[in-house]
Amino acid sequence: MDVPMSLSSPTTRQLNNDEKLPAAKLAGVQYAIVLLLAVLVAGLWRLQVLGADNWKVLAEANRVRKVPVLAPRGKIFDREGRILVDNYPSVSCYLLVEQIKDPSVDLPLIASGLHLPIEQIQATLKRFQGAAKYQPIPLKQDISQDEQAFVEAHRNELPELETHDEQRRLYPKDGFAAHMIGYVGEVSEQMLQNDERYAFYSPGDVVGRSGVEQTYDALLRGKDGSRDIIVNSHGKEVGHLGQELAVPGQDLKLTIDLDVQRAAEKAMDGKNGAMVAMDPHTGEILAMVSRPSFDPNQFSVRLTKSYWNEILTNPDHPLMNKTIQAQLAPGSTFKIIMSVAGLQEQMAQDLNVGCSGGATFYGHFFACDLHHGHVDIHNAIPYSCDTFYYTLANRLGIDKIAQYASAFGLGQHTGVDLPDEASGTVPSTQWALKNYHRKWYAGETISVGIGQGAVTVTPLQMARALGGIASGGVMHRPHLVFPEEMPKDFASALEASFPGSGEKTVPIDPANWQTVTDGMAEVTSPGAFHTAAASHLDGIDFAGKTGTAQVIGHDALAKTNKGHDTVPNAWFVGMAPRRNPDIVVAVLWEHGNGGFNSAKLASQVVNAFVTKQRRLANNLRIAEVPKEAPKQSPENPADPSKAVAVTETKADAAAGPGAE
Repeated sequence: MDVPMSLSSPTTRQLNNDEKLPAAKLAGVQYAIVLLLAVLVAGLWRLQVLGADNWKVLAEANRVRKVPVLAPRGKIFDREGRILVDNYPSVSCYLLVEQIKDPSVDLPLIASGLHLPIEQIQATLKRFQGAAKYQPIPLKQDISQDEQAFVEAHRNELPELETHDEQRRLYPKDGFAAHMIGYVGEVSEQMLQNDERYAFYSPGDVVGRSGVEQTYDALLRGKDGSRDIIVNSHGKEVGHLGQELAVPGQDLKLTIDLDVQRAAEKAMDGKNGAMVAMDPHTGEILAMVSRPSFDPNQFSVRLTKSYWNEILTNPDHPLMNKTIQAQLAPGSTFKIIMSVAGLQEQMAQDLNVGCSGGATFYGHFFACDLHHGHVDIHNAIPYSCDTFYYTLANRLGIDKIAQYASAFGLGQHTGVDLPDEASGTVPSTQWALKNYHRKWYAGETISVGIGQGAVTVTPLQMARALGGIASGGVMHRPHLVFPEEMPKDFASALEASFPGSGEKTVPIDPANWQTVTDGMAEVTSPGAFHTAAASHLDGIDFAGKTGTAQVIGHDALAKTNKGHDTVPNAWFVGMAPRRNPDIVVAVLWEHGNGGFNSAKLASQVVNAFVTKQRRLANNLRIAEVPKEAPKQSPENPADPSKAVAVTETKADAAAGPGAE
């Protein structure tokens, strides 16, 4: 029997020693394990303790989605509370990028269901590629019922699509008051990058892009809210958690009188040009029309390429608000400025000329349309005699003319609360030196004297200037929104954003004021040479001044075919009554041929205004009979004189000394 080998034999001990690790290695392994555990513990601490709130938010986001609730824009009303701009319920489709890894996979189906070119969707995604993943991307606004049904039917296949209920802008039809009201649209990348006003806006936000909509966007816009909804793993809505209510935008009441606006729109129908009506007592704009117009409803949703191209290629510039942006020679309407300057400088009182069809100055013959014979300041305005004003301009000189034109607000912004107002041009010796680095030639002054040459104005400037002259030199800043409609800080910022000549008074001698206003009244009175006699309004003290502005020089006109583009522009600025008027109307009819044509358009608006004021005066007087007034009886009949008195108009009461 063999004896078992001892466990302590050399061979066994050698094997056991070979299996044991060296103490240094064992310690290293232990330290590595401890370090690994420490790292794991630290990671768990960071995730579960330090990052608990963050992961809680992320986990919540997997089941809760914040849906924006867009605030409806404030409505816009006329001065009597009649609605001009409303909102209507609409549905828009958005894309949720966080719901999908690769949006391009579903693009063909989405494009087909929403009736969109796939290139348009790709362009939209590219524009929003820098936006946060959770931000919905607007794909299509104001979708149809068929498109809503498509989204609902493909909830499981296309969880990235969702619809939002919104309020969309509803503007008047046929471009009614479009330039004055403006339109809304998505904020552009350029606006977000370069305009401080839009620093807190995001891509896709709808903002005012022109007119009142742009100027008062901060008031009209309101504050968006949100709705927290519970969604499942497929992004489908399964419940609600809560909501933050949207704050609607502020409603705005404009100074526009809807009845006067309708009369102005009707008068300008089918014509190119502009018309503006204003209350010279306050600067309140009563009507504003620019033609041709555009449909702002086309801009309230995504603008079609065809409509945009149609507007851009139209040579008559439908997007231009010609009441504040058309800078054209004023023609003979400028002669009222000349008359005031000549009278105030004591040069026109004794000026007498014999008009035989024109006069020669500095070796050049300047024509007059008619042979007026003897002309002085009293018949120069109704005759609109160029020869008289050539002579007066030569005596005054360009710098004196510029002084008075500038005093009455020409060549500078009026400060109207609309974007992109033009300033026009009032030439002077300094102007020629600054802009053309040359001296001013005396012969150039002759044309300026009749509102031609280098002088350019806007219709609103002429309405304010001539309305100010008829008001004894008192001029107010034109505006479309009543000051009390705005918070004080907003009103202060607005005035700084739209600087202009503002509130001012230009001293006019009462005798000169009477001469000029009587002359303007003669313009619309029956008379052989009176330029707007056909626009006379029976029973209304209607005054004004016509202007026919050449768009091409006499010499050039003789050498070219006399097409439509060579027909003169027709101007007229009128007011009622002649002194301290309640309304002033400026009309620019492009290629309208003669100021007498524009006078007929202005008379329609003045007639509508005065007729309404008389009707309101009747109603107002009847309504304001004191309750304690004695009742009518056979012994105490009503006073017939008081019954007649209610026909007195606001114009009659405010006409001032010497008014008719």
